[in-house]
Parts: sequence; structure tokens; C-alpha cells
Amino acid sequence: KAAYRKLLDDNMNEGTLGSSLRQLSGMLEKHYGTKVVLLIDEYDVPLAKAHANGYYDQMISLVRSLLGEALKTNRSLKLAVLTGCLRISKESIFTGLNNLKVLTIADERFDEYFGFTDKEVKDLLEYYGVMDHYEEVKRWYDGYQFGNAEVYCPWDVLNHCDRIRSAPHAQPENYWINTSSNDAVKRFIQESANATTKREIERLVAGEVITKEIHQELTYAEVYQSIDNIWSLLFTTGYLTQRGKAEGRQMKLAIPNLEIRDIFETQIMEFFKENVREDGEMLNRFCDALQNEDVENVEKIFTEYLRKTISIRDTAVRTEMKENFYHGVLLGILGVKTRWGLSSNREMGEGYADILAEPDTGDMGIIIEVKYAHDGDLEGACKEALKQIEYTKYEDDLEDDGVEKILKYGIACYKKRCRVMLAENR
Repeated sequence: KAAYRKLLDDNMNEGTLGSSLRQLSGMLEKHYGTKVVLLIDEYDVPLAKAHANGYYDQMISLVRSLLGEALKTNRSLKLAVLTGCLRISKESIFTGLNNLKVLTIADERFDEYFGFTDKEVKDLLEYYGVMDHYEEVKRWYDGYQFGNAEVYCPWDVLNHCDRIRSAPHAQPENYWINTSSNDAVKRFIQESANATTKREIERLVAGEVITKEIHQELTYAEVYQSIDNIWSLLFTTGYLTQRGKAEGRQMKLAIPNLEIRDIFETQIMEFFKENVREDGEMLNRFCDALQNEDVENVEKIFTEYLRKTISIRDTAVRTEMKENFYHGVLLGILGVKTRWGLSSNREMGEGYADILAEPDTGDMGIIIEVKYAHDGDLEGACKEALKQIEYTKYEDDLEDDGVEKILKYGIACYKKRCRVMLAENR
């Protein structure tokens, strides 16, 4: 808003920027003897910022005038290309333009030019001698559908290729997450109080396809007004991609790759942590039951909580990644006891304990090993967890520190079910 006011204070009206671009085009044509190509990238970002900061109407007026002056009455212009996530057509910012051709990510024309094709990625990896990373690059950064073409995100491929040239054993990273606030996903996860939306999020993270009606002509004032509009925003901003052919406005949507799924999983866990204290009474009962060796209530309360949360149940995800999710949920629950000591993956004995909780009594240690029962055998997974605690001698360090009472729990999870076992004291 301050920048907009300064623009007016400098005796410039809303048409000045567009007029300046038109004048500059004329100077370039005169100097080089050729018409000008004008490229405007992310034209809608100023509108997004203006909406977030309370000067949307002024920015609409400015952008409308800018585009009209620079593009419609510019005799030196050969062509112009504008890119953006949303087509803000309802605000009439394009009404002053002639011969405007709109291409969405569902259109087939130029579809292969919005990202790297599979052949281009193979050529790139082969050129830099890192072709052995092809499969991981495909799983993490491929999967976007533009028209009929499946493409990779160029930013991610280039960053990862640059990284593995000097560090061949480096694991894939989420390069997208640092280039965006991910507000669309955050707001989407916040709508998970709706049971239907919660199940749809779980299905998306599980790699399934959801059919939704998509509206690509939204204004920024509309995008968060309903969950239906958020689906459209997720599609136009690349957090979801099309699968197959659209039937009118009905599109089959999916999370494109592991990188974007990682963003969803991160936001799911962040949302869980932000809201965990709302269930303080129930979570305190869980911690008390854990401390009092009340296995039945530990299992009952944890199961109740899993039913309320958004779960990670993708059969394609490695078992250890699923265990990490339940591990994170347990840490969040135990965090309600602010005076307890809490350690995660702490080196103990001859290995690393999943979770070590030390109640504020000072004489007790609670060791928890989490397992994911990939075959649904919760009892077997619990026994395996307890066996690991015994084998790695997690309790030795606690005994050396003078801890008198050590409780060892094996907790097995499968989707939204769990089983809890407590090892007998020696």
C-alpha cells in the first residue's frame, strides 16, 4: 500500500507504468528496428499480495490500467506473454486487450513446454553423468500433466542435478517447499474438520485419485471462501495435477510426486501440532495411563486419537516412513506434558530408542518403540518392538543414571488401529 501511495505522491497516475512500457517499446523498436516481445511473469502475484494486505481494489485498478496501456495501444508490440496461477477474469483486468488467447494447464497446445519431458531429463542426467539417479528423480519430481504431456518440474530437476554432481549419495530434497508459503495446502488441511475432506486428504496422500469440479476463473477474494474453491486453487498452483482427460469441469486429481506429497505430510503434522493442545484433557489421560502402566487405556485413548487425525496410509510408502508418522504423533501427544523430559531417537545401550519419556517424578523412564504392522498383525509387531528394546538394552543407560523404574512399551500401528504391550519388569 505504501508503494502504491508513493506512486501517486510522485504525480504518477495509474496509467503511467503502462505508458512507460509503451514508450520504452517504441524506443527499442526505433533502436533495433524490430518489434518488441513483452514477457510478464507471475502477473497475478501483486494481486495476491494486495489481497493479503488490504489494498486489492487499488491493485486491480493499477494492473488493469498497466495491461491496457502496455499491451493494447502499443504499436511497437509484436506479441506479449503473461503467466500466472489464476486467471483473474472476473475483475475485468483483461477487458482492454484485443486478441487475448488463454491457455490453461489443461490445454494441449504448447503442453510440453511447461516443464522438462522424460527424454529431456534423461538427456540431462546422462550429460552430467548421473543417470543412475533417474528413478529417484522421476519419483520425486515428475508427474505433472499439462494437456496430454507429462512433465517434470524444471526447478527441482536442475537443483537436484546440480547437487548430486558433487554429492552422488545425496538423497532427494524438497526444493519446492522453500519457494512458496504453501498457504493453499495449509488452508486445505485446516478444512479437515470436515470428515469427508479428511478422508479425501488421506486418499490423496495414499496415491489415489479424487474427482472434483474445477473452476479456473477465480478471484483472490474467492479462493478461500469454500473448500470447492480450494480444490481449484490446489490444481492451478500445482499441488494437485490432472490424471487422464477432463469431462467438462470434472477432473481427476492426484498429488503429482513424492516432493508434493512430502509438503502435504509436513502440513498435516504441523496442523496436528498446532491443534494438539485443544485435546489437553484426553492427552493428559493418555500420559497418566502410560505412567500408571494402564495398557488398556493407553491403547484405547491412542486409538481414539488416531481416528480423529489425518493418517498416512499409502501402501507404496516404505515402512520406516509410516513409522515416522506415528512416531511424530506420539511425540506431539507426549509434548502436552511440558515438564516431562522427552527424547527422540536418542542413543541408548546398543541402539537408538524411538522415544524416551522421563516424567517429572525423577525416578521413572518410559521407553517406547513404535512399529508399523504392514501386514495388519498388530500383536506380532508389538512383540517385535519389545524384542528390539530388550536386544538393544535401551534401559542400561537409565539404570546407570539411577532411574529406579523403567517401563518398556511396544506400540504397533496399522492405519487407524493400534496395539500396545508393556514388557514385564525384570
